[in-house]
Amino acid sequence: MLLPLLIVMVAILAYPLLYSFWISFRNIEITKPHQNQFVGLVQYAKVWQDPAYWNVLKNTFGFVCMAVSMELVLGMILALCLKNMKRYRNVTRAILLTPMFITPIAVGLMFRYLLSTQLGLVPALLHLFGISIDFFSANMALFSLSMIDVWQWTPFMLLMLLAGLENLPEEPYEAARVDGAGSWYILTRITIPLMSPVMIVAVLIRALDAMKVFEYVYAITRGGPGTATETLQYYVYKTGFGYYNLSKASAVAWTVVIFVMIVLILILWRSTRGEQR
Repeated sequence: MLLPLLIVMVAILAYPLLYSFWISFRNIEITKPHQNQFVGLVQYAKVWQDPAYWNVLKNTFGFVCMAVSMELVLGMILALCLKNMKRYRNVTRAILLTPMFITPIAVGLMFRYLLSTQLGLVPALLHLFGISIDFFSANMALFSLSMIDVWQWTPFMLLMLLAGLENLPEEPYEAARVDGAGSWYILTRITIPLMSPVMIVAVLIRALDAMKVFEYVYAITRGGPGTATETLQYYVYKTGFGYYNLSKASAVAWTVVIFVMIVLILILWRSTRGEQR
């Protein structure tokens, strides 16, 4: 009974993954259909020697750090507020979760016009107070994309953290209140330590998803101004389907896969050791 599902998974997941790994060791280009020689690690060497690769790597990790850290903080604050709400809790939760169900490309197009210096509502409102901000300038564009990601995906962090909070044992809280502990002490010494496994999982899931950011970049900036917002996924897309170099694009993608696997193994190993201690 598992065989049909396994066949589908192999067809849509395993085969493309293995094929991309295979062509990363060759010199395949769409404009040169007869060129298909084995070149070993040449494509990987080209990637590591390409300054553009290190620039997009820096942009991607900067985006992930800004977006995920803000989502964690805001998600925790909102989860604590929702947990303590007595009235209209379900309605509030439904409203807060709404952005998560909008497709990212639609979100990108929406904010492209909301934050536009020529047509945008937000710059027009700020102009009334004498504030002039170009949200998509070279210095602000990556931060603006990060805040758009925060707007859309903080509800996911809220959902996971709220589920974790609602499943915490009550005994440590009762003992702390009997001993006269304050709210800050309870939060920092009881809630956050007990929530750390859930927080680690939530941050890992969001960080891995944020590393794949493509829709915001494609819909709003196209990697600009210059290369200020060019991320790994957009770089892979541009290399493979803009410059038609499929082998180099596959090599870039696999360097990211290998790096993510190493980071995941290290984090899971450290968390396992922490649980054992």
